[in-house]
Amino acid sequence: MQSNTPLYSKLLQFQSEHNVSFHVPGHKNGLLNTMDDYRWRRNLLEFDVTELTNLDDLHSPTGVIAEAELLLSTFYKVKKSFFLVNGSTVGNLAMILATVKEGEGVFVQRNSHKSIMNGIKLAKGNPIMLQAEYEEDWKIETVLSIDILQKAINKYPDVKTLIITSPNYYGMVGDIDGIIKLAHQYGICVLVDEAHGAHFKGSTIFPQSAVDCGADIVVQSAHKTLPALTMGAYLHYNTDKVKQESVKKYLEMLQSSSPSYLIMASLDKARHFLATYQREDEVYLMDKINYFRSELKKIPQLEVLEYPVNGDPLKITIQSRCLYSGIEIQQKLEEEGIYTELADSHNILLVFPLLKRDMSYPLEKTVNVIRKVLSNSSAIKSSLNKLQDAIKKETNIVELKLSEKEQANLEKVSVFLDDAVHSICAEEVIPYPPGVPILMSGEEITSYHISQLKRLIHDGAKFQGNKSIYQGKIIIYKHK
Repeated sequence: MQSNTPLYSKLLQFQSEHNVSFHVPGHKNGLLNTMDDYRWRRNLLEFDVTELTNLDDLHSPTGVIAEAELLLSTFYKVKKSFFLVNGSTVGNLAMILATVKEGEGVFVQRNSHKSIMNGIKLAKGNPIMLQAEYEEDWKIETVLSIDILQKAINKYPDVKTLIITSPNYYGMVGDIDGIIKLAHQYGICVLVDEAHGAHFKGSTIFPQSAVDCGADIVVQSAHKTLPALTMGAYLHYNTDKVKQESVKKYLEMLQSSSPSYLIMASLDKARHFLATYQREDEVYLMDKINYFRSELKKIPQLEVLEYPVNGDPLKITIQSRCLYSGIEIQQKLEEEGIYTELADSHNILLVFPLLKRDMSYPLEKTVNVIRKVLSNSSAIKSSLNKLQDAIKKETNIVELKLSEKEQANLEKVSVFLDDAVHSICAEEVIPYPPGVPILMSGEEITSYHISQLKRLIHDGAKFQGNKSIYQGKIIIYKHK
């Protein structure tokens, strides 16, 4: 039994199948590393070292790590940039803990990653959740609007921190510049989870980065779209509202005391990859994206969605126009070796590689596989397939009904979803991916939430946390 290596063996098998990646990490199974990086590709263990002489120390950098971080901050034009080896999660936690004080209110975009919500919980802040706009054609929550932020500021004038997610998981950005300017007008510190936008700085073909819009602190997952190793991320500090020493302190507390030199080296290389992106690379990339989108549009069982607001061209969302749900299409593609980033009840999200000139990718093969797996399902006219979900906003600005302290001693009970409307949720309900909580512990359960959950359960979505959700049950606080 102990001679088995189940995970390692599975990875060997998986890679031997030559599956095609339209998911993170951005190095796409190493294909974005050029051939002159042979040692990096083939001998990674040689670079797995520790804080030896002349190799510097992430937690007190004075040598090569300090130099690499300086190159990063110079490229992004910020006061200070930090390498992160525990993913965007650690950056989100650190920036929140450094900014939010116990008992303080904090505006937070409702469709934020669970790490944002966990950060507020650890800081013992009071989250005031701002609902993102809902897009009927895409059937997803999109971006925060200036109108909702203004209403929240009017209602809670004492709140001095705003946490937003930009872009959202599907690549939508919206008026990030206007939102940051409005917040700053009222003296509000703006923290941005830009996990999926590390590449925005590399070219004008991408949306404007929150860094360039003047956000106070921005966290990016370099591994999502750049050729960095998983858990490689950046934190960009560019503010006078939060002490840099406080951010650094929490990073030292939360990150590993034995940081991976492999991850740090990949962060250095990812910055170099982006900083050397040229005009001819932009043209080549957009030619490949346009070709891919045009070929997908020829498949009648799909619709290639267009952004309702400005968005990231690397994110390509296709929507089912047949009897298969998005989740079912994703499963069928995986059976054929095509792995996508995410699927929901209607859509499949593909993350396109950040190609440079002359880099090849199996685009034609992918289109042929998609056409093949959908060949047995007849297309349905778009007008007949505009499914009218009962997903409407019941409110745009939400506070938790129970604080962490109030929840501590309450009794919990498991009930069926239909019996939970207007009860107080006693667990986090998190579809994964994308890791955005549908419900927070202490939040009132509405018919909107129930509709979302029923649809996702029916279509085979995966959830983190309590497995009773698959039986149509949820944990609530027992009514007094």
